[in-house]
Amino acid sequence: MSHPTDNEWTENFTFEEISVGQSASLMHTLTLADIKKFACLAGGAAREEAVSSQTEYASASLQSGVVAHGMWSGMLISALLGTQFPGTGTLYQGQDLRFIEPVRVGDTLTVSATVVSKEATTRLVVLECQVNNQFGVKVVEGTARVLAPQNKLRTRRVLSSDCQPYDPQARFQALLALGKGLDPVRCAVVHPCDEISLRGAIDAGMRGLIIPVLIGPEDRIRAVAEQTGIDLHGVEIIAQSHSHAAADIAAELAINRDVEMLMKGSLHTDELLHAVVTKPGLRTGRRMSHVFRFDVPMYSKPLLITDAALNIRPGLADKLDIVQNAINFARILGVQTPKVALLAAVETVNPNMPSTLDAAALCKMADRGQITGGLLDGPLAFDNAISPEAAQIKRIKSDVAGQTDILAVPDLDSGNMLAKQLEYLAGASGSGIVLGARVPIALTSRAEGVMNRVSSALLSLLVAHNARRGQSRVVW
Repeated sequence: MSHPTDNEWTENFTFEEISVGQSASLMHTLTLADIKKFACLAGGAAREEAVSSQTEYASASLQSGVVAHGMWSGMLISALLGTQFPGTGTLYQGQDLRFIEPVRVGDTLTVSATVVSKEATTRLVVLECQVNNQFGVKVVEGTARVLAPQNKLRTRRVLSSDCQPYDPQARFQALLALGKGLDPVRCAVVHPCDEISLRGAIDAGMRGLIIPVLIGPEDRIRAVAEQTGIDLHGVEIIAQSHSHAAADIAAELAINRDVEMLMKGSLHTDELLHAVVTKPGLRTGRRMSHVFRFDVPMYSKPLLITDAALNIRPGLADKLDIVQNAINFARILGVQTPKVALLAAVETVNPNMPSTLDAAALCKMADRGQITGGLLDGPLAFDNAISPEAAQIKRIKSDVAGQTDILAVPDLDSGNMLAKQLEYLAGASGSGIVLGARVPIALTSRAEGVMNRVSSALLSLLVAHNARRGQSRVVW
């Protein structure tokens, strides 16, 4: 049975458990979908304000941009009190709010409630509430009066496709926070000749993650910038007409330590990687491999998938390096002992299924110290690797099953399909990095958006700084 603090369970706070000064908070990013849902419940003037983003009302009003109805923020306070603190069984008695600043689509709000008084005879709890945006500006403040729950309740969270406790913008900001305080590194951006790849590189630079060095046809790069409003002022550009030649230049810059990371632009992956693998100065004793990092709405923590982009049909020796690369990377991300699920179609060893034999061998190699730093188990099927309930039903006793940090796939076909299913069907947000070379490579599909590219730059920044600290053996 899952522990009460698992993401799928929630516990309330009874009156006796609540103390003055105790507080709780939640985060949420306002989307256009939020405004539409609120508009469905609102009427009259409220409905007009709720849908102001889609009419001339917004531009004609004093508040420019896409503005939410004021009570939408009040609804977030209600959600905090009713679902988290005090939680299930709380009865609202009253709420006073003051709306200070407008809330616009894209704003990431932090809602907090702090207990200021409690009355034992009535179980009345008074909380000071406030809502701050991503800049720390207070947008709403007030007080709430509730009757705290009498009975302790532990309930399973009810999730639906229309209401998920998942905030991609908040997860994105949490990922970026891993790079707080780190100096940007020079990054060769290879052939950024479309808006997404160019904007991704420039946005990563504006966020202080990289110092972009753009390599490609200068006239095309500047034309894209002019057409899309991207400011290239002060950005270094190395002119090169052909994408394969741009990749060669980037690799040479990395060999000479003129850049500390590479970033894929709008060229094919094999063009960039060919330039890297053919340069002895960039190779190490370990096989190169790709790692996806995903934030998945229905999973409580980041999930790494490897290798879904480079190694087509890796052998056992290749898989050793692939798994070790991923473990070392997860440790850089702050996972002290990454839990690795070695995936196959079944969770038992079958001589007719090579993936199960490789998984079993890798586990024994870890036992003998040939793979270090992580906890391996396999073969595991996808369901019991991810779901503790599935593992329990199948009577799998494992410290990895249902708690996986890294999914190691048997081949590129299965890994690539899994990664794209998570993104396009499950709504996961992902980023990617290539490990095993002397410098990290931020690598995403050409179909990926700007946020994915910025996230990939952040991952590469962390690896580059790890190498700076003289710990390159941890990565390579």
